[in-house]
Amino acid sequence: MTWSDEQLTAFAEANDFHVAPYRADGKTPGTPTYIWSVVTDGGLFIRAFSGQGSSWYQAAVSQKEGQIELTGETFDVTFEPMVSDALNDRIDEVYKSKYADSSYLTPMISDRARGATVQVKPR
Repeated sequence: MTWSDEQLTAFAEANDFHVAPYRADGKTPGTPTYIWSVVTDGGLFIRAFSGQGSSWYQAAVSQKEGQIELTGETFDVTFEPMVSDALNDRIDEVYKSKYADSSYLTPMISDRARGATVQVKPR
């Protein structure tokens, strides 16, 4: 399953992303966490500001499924870590464009955050 072109266009412009990987029971969404999201190469991507030690990142990698809230809707999703360096470079460029005025940009394109990049796919 993939996101539609219309969804990706809306997601690219949105700034209301909340991630809620499932808890250990595999069916109860965790507390939604606000994070940045970007769209590139036909995919939706998120990163953990504090790297792989982030609690939402750990849950996403462990449970591999959860929910997101974006563009005023809730979606059931899967999480796929491990993004290639070349793709991470393109994700950096979109972060630089979308969040250019934020003081948090530099940490979000650091090696620590790059190592905690996840692709979000519809389920």
